[in-house]
Amino acid sequence: MSGFLVLVNREHPLSAPPPASALVPALPDRPDVLLLRPAADALRRLLQALDTGTRIVPVSGWRSRAEQESLWASSLRENGPAFTQTHVARPGCSEHETGLAIDLGENVPELDFIRPSFPDTGICGTFRARAAEFGFILRYPKGKEAVTGIGWEPWHFRYVGVPFAREIADRGLTLEEYLL
Repeated sequence: MSGFLVLVNREHPLSAPPPASALVPALPDRPDVLLLRPAADALRRLLQALDTGTRIVPVSGWRSRAEQESLWASSLRENGPAFTQTHVARPGCSEHETGLAIDLGENVPELDFIRPSFPDTGICGTFRARAAEFGFILRYPKGKEAVTGIGWEPWHFRYVGVPFAREIADRGLTLEEYLL
């Protein structure tokens, strides 16, 4: 994997995972949610700039291939193939395996691991509006399902770096539209 603009999806599987030594906790109080250092640093700066406190929580960051395989298999059993193919990336085709993707949730009592609540309003809406300033894009926007191959996921953000995130967001593009 080279750079932050790597495209990972069904047609472009991940060539190699990041080295474990490059992964760090997304937030100091969440050592179980890992990201590549530049993505983790940017996430911390964004949450600090918004003074989110504990209102936004990281749900899932880097996943090993084995973890993605387990997630895929359990979703197939529990939710069936239609749901799984829409909301869970196949192993090897998940952005979470890059260390550049983060699922965030509004801190609510019943936090869903696969589809966490991340509304368009309040602090979550403010996060979404300012994400590009810190290098993040909303990776699976509403109305772009045919382009990304994944259903709308208002909680899934991808670190691509500031100049690229601003251009992608300003132009209303997906990563596929920007790179291909």
